[in-house]
Amino acid sequence: MAFSPAMMGYDRALTVFSPDGRLYQVQYAFEAVKQGWSTVGIKVKQGVVLAAEKAITKSLVDVVSIEKVSAIDSHIAVSFAGFGGDGRILIEYARQLAVSHRLTYGEPIPIEYLTKQISDLKQAYTQHGGVRPFGVSLLIGGIDETGPQLFKTDPAGQYFGYFATSIGRGESAIEEKLEKSYRQDMSLEDATVLALKVLKESSDQELKAVNFDVALVDAEKKEYRKLYLEEIESLLKKI
Repeated sequence: MAFSPAMMGYDRALTVFSPDGRLYQVQYAFEAVKQGWSTVGIKVKQGVVLAAEKAITKSLVDVVSIEKVSAIDSHIAVSFAGFGGDGRILIEYARQLAVSHRLTYGEPIPIEYLTKQISDLKQAYTQHGGVRPFGVSLLIGGIDETGPQLFKTDPAGQYFGYFATSIGRGESAIEEKLEKSYRQDMSLEDATVLALKVLKESSDQELKAVNFDVALVDAEKKEYRKLYLEEIESLLKKI
């Protein structure tokens, strides 16, 4: 197999930089994220919504059994795009951090602190031989003492706060739609409708209510809540 002059085998080792300053294994992890199901996160004054598509190609798969949006704690929601196994491991790690923080300090874990701990773990897996980067990006949203928070972590261990963002397939196209339609004074319901709308418009399949996984974290109650199928159907009618 012939390698291009730019690569020359630099993609064979995680800990070796290419002459142009790239870590190719980390870049490949970003490509894995782009193959994942589309996921959207939106933050407004009333709370945070995370919505993900479940576009199944096999007719015998039970779509209802697939969980794309999960709870880390009673005030935090998380979703992922990329390798499902990597996402599951990081979610379990986040839950352990949240429980440990409650037992140690007697209070809910801050959203950014939790995000930083997860990002530190991801970053550690970009600088050690014999391991590979986590091929997954996470959207972490919730309510803490500072109000609604929404963060995105990537395979390189970076994280940023967002008002609205996306991960997975069609990320760029979805974010363009969000930039045109997002308003900070939106209600939580309007934000949920917007999330479903951009996912539906960006998919190459005809998505129904069963093909969505949606969760809200209300700023007043500070509680995670997963939407029922009937609620999603009602919101889809408003699109």
